[in-house]
Amino acid sequence: MSGNYPKLLLPDIPNLHKLDVYVANGGYEQFRKAVKMTSDEVINEVKASKLRGRGGACFPTGLKWSFMPKGNDKPKYLAINGDESEPGSFKDRQIFEYNPHQLIEGILIAGYAMGIKSAYIYIRGEYHKWVNLMQEAVNEAYSAGYVGEKMKEKFGCNYSVDIYVHKGAGAYICGEETSLMNSLEGDRGYPRFKPPFPAQVGLWKMPTTINNVETIATVPAIFRIGPSEFAKIGAAGHPGTLLFGVSGHVNKPGVYELPTGFPLKDLIYDICGGVPGNKNIKAIIPGGSSMPPLRGDEIEGVLMDEEFLKTIGTHIGTGGVMVMDEDTDIVAVTRRIAHFYHHESCGQCTPCREGCGWMEKILKRIEKGDGTRQDLDLLLSVCDNIEGNTICALGDAAAWPVRGFVKKFRDEFESRVQDNRTFQALNVVHGKRDTADSLVFAN
Repeated sequence: MSGNYPKLLLPDIPNLHKLDVYVANGGYEQFRKAVKMTSDEVINEVKASKLRGRGGACFPTGLKWSFMPKGNDKPKYLAINGDESEPGSFKDRQIFEYNPHQLIEGILIAGYAMGIKSAYIYIRGEYHKWVNLMQEAVNEAYSAGYVGEKMKEKFGCNYSVDIYVHKGAGAYICGEETSLMNSLEGDRGYPRFKPPFPAQVGLWKMPTTINNVETIATVPAIFRIGPSEFAKIGAAGHPGTLLFGVSGHVNKPGVYELPTGFPLKDLIYDICGGVPGNKNIKAIIPGGSSMPPLRGDEIEGVLMDEEFLKTIGTHIGTGGVMVMDEDTDIVAVTRRIAHFYHHESCGQCTPCREGCGWMEKILKRIEKGDGTRQDLDLLLSVCDNIEGNTICALGDAAAWPVRGFVKKFRDEFESRVQDNRTFQALNVVHGKRDTADSLVFAN
């Protein structure tokens, strides 16, 4: 696939992070356009664009905005989720660094549409550099009157919003929307039961909308080119452009803005320059570490949008494409992913707290060469007992990659176990294992 691709989020404009450059290139004109419309008209424009959330759930953005109660009888809040802690995902920090004012303008439009006076940009705790860069952009916008009380005069409107940059708590779980709200309130990052949903009971028990950084930053582009034109970009069921963060065994890793529905094979070989040493691809995770993997021999004809990926048993997630070549130790990769989710589980739900620990223990046993064939079925059983049985989606995120790797690469897991069984059998014959080891082998 060749041709020119639209750059709605990361255009090739030097110094676009600076306010004067952003304004010179039409910045904040889309908010000026939005405040001449009613709030319902703004929401309908976003609905017409068919924009879907870029944080992994792919929920229709305009529909989410419409859930916010009308009226000003109580405070309402907007939280922008920049807690980019998913292994393999590193797209949001590109917006913080290279196009922060488009994110701010998106906040203004979203806030106006929902009648919100306070917005919080929640950024991953380890993103020290990007927290500072985003704060600098917000300060610049305040000084110039684009944010805060002065914006009423700047834009000739009766609306204003305050924006706060909040450094996260350094925990993956805080990327879950209700954990994020608890963290913002100063509490431990525990997911909340739903219902009630954030639009009814959110921050400080007030109506709240949570959107991903990329989602909000896309909104000004929709108003710039029009919702109908935006809806024509990429895949019909999941339109627009996406920021794909490609890592692993590719010659040119990085973040690439491409239309949804872009062929995975073209992304790897045309955009990212193929695999070092022209090695074969063994596995790919298409959307960050929590997504079910694909085998290398499955990538032909795969399109990178949510609706297509669902048909082959995986998801677009955060667009974090992780490529693994033929020399990759799949058992080690699976164990490492399981370790991450075990470490990051908040411990609130028993299936996740205990199940993630068991998955890591079993995978360690297999990796060390002490596993049995029964361990593979036990892993799948543990996955089944975690998925769908937790308050938030971290349990699913932990189970999906383990189940996917075991099922798609069972031959590799079995050969690892089989080799170990042969090794143990020889040691038993030569009297190098005690009775307990013999019993383990016999079982």
